[in-house]
Amino acid sequence: MQNLDLIFAALSDPTRRSIMAMLLEDDMAVTDVAAPFPISLAAVSKHLGILSRAGLVSQERRGRVVWCKIEPCSLRAASVWMQSFGQFDPVNLEPFERFLALEGLTDESPGIVDD
Repeated sequence: MQNLDLIFAALSDPTRRSIMAMLLEDDMAVTDVAAPFPISLAAVSKHLGILSRAGLVSQERRGRVVWCKIEPCSLRAASVWMQSFGQFDPVNLEPFERFLALEGLTDESPGIVDD
């Protein structure tokens, strides 16, 4: 479960999600990953480090350039975990909302006064 924690923590940041989306296209040098962001190269490197520790991205030095590559298999555990919730049917709350409205227990009904 710890790996799931690392994966979801890594994906909780919008910059890291953007980096992942960029790497879906192709492998990229760290400097190319950093180019579109209004943050320092060091900050992007920290984001890449978090993604690497979660197993979502790998980094490889080729000469003087560090290349980043997405590791799609690392998302498998998170995907399987999330799909397990797909076994439940969506809940239709419309009848319950109509009941609340009839009883005057919703914001739309005249029985509730906003302060």
